[in-house]
Amino acid sequence: MQSESSSSASESAPTPAPEPEDNGPAGKLEPAINREPNASIGAVRLAREKGVKVADIKGTGKGGQITEEDVKKAASSPAAASGSASAAYEDIPISGMRKTIANRLQESVQTNPHFFVTSSISVSKLLKLRQALNASSEGKYKLSVNDFLIKAIAVASKKVPQANSSWRGDVIRQSSTVDVSVAVSTPTGLITPIVTGVEGRGLESISSQVKQLAKLARDGKLKPEQYQGGTISISNMGMNPAVDNFTAIINPPQSTILAIGTTQKVAVPVENEDGTTGFEWDEQLKVTGSFDHKVVDGAIGAEWLKEFKKVLENPLQLLL
Repeated sequence: MQSESSSSASESAPTPAPEPEDNGPAGKLEPAINREPNASIGAVRLAREKGVKVADIKGTGKGGQITEEDVKKAASSPAAASGSASAAYEDIPISGMRKTIANRLQESVQTNPHFFVTSSISVSKLLKLRQALNASSEGKYKLSVNDFLIKAIAVASKKVPQANSSWRGDVIRQSSTVDVSVAVSTPTGLITPIVTGVEGRGLESISSQVKQLAKLARDGKLKPEQYQGGTISISNMGMNPAVDNFTAIINPPQSTILAIGTTQKVAVPVENEDGTTGFEWDEQLKVTGSFDHKVVDGAIGAEWLKEFKKVLENPLQLLL
């Protein structure tokens, strides 16, 4: 009887609940939906930059931790490209040429104290001379305005050689020849092939050399000696009618670069024979010289631009 009573009591008594396991704050059990992803700090930062959700990434690191490599793989997957609402951009790989351009231009801005001098130059006579020379060439050559500008740079640089100089740390090197670096836009970036010895070349020779170098540049076939060096530079955006004028960054270790805007018709006041005042249309372009103040003082830069303007407005001097 006693055993039965004991058995009955055992069956009717409720079973006590197990004591909850005290895991502490770090070991607290949370629903998966509330749990922070197991990811390294670097992975979280990279995911934010790439616009990828960390929670959607499966970790392959120790203990299932999400690594930076996991983020890179997720970011490059087709699902990430199409499914991420925040990834409305494209990351374009940086080429070796683009890195070189970026480094050199950044160095130039940081180490070369630029100053700028701008002038409006009449090119009406130059354009007429160019038209006449091309008409009489019998197809042997076709001169561009840029060919005249390159030649004018040489003339001005021989008269004001301080602008045709470079900073060499302990010395300023003043060049006896004028080797003009001509900025050429290519599919992979900007490059500056060099027309050497411009002071001794005629317009036809300059034109031929520029065309040859530009083709090699766009085909990616320039040799290092054809674009490394130079004593002075020109960047011409005159073919774009939207560009009135601009400033260019110096190509170190050179001290001068000339920026060329587009040609524009300008109304110029004139005095008629009867004493009345009228106006006539003149073709003009704006040029801006960027100078390194370590090498070229303001007055010297202005004098160089004055000589450049003088020869362009009297272009027959370029044929001498």
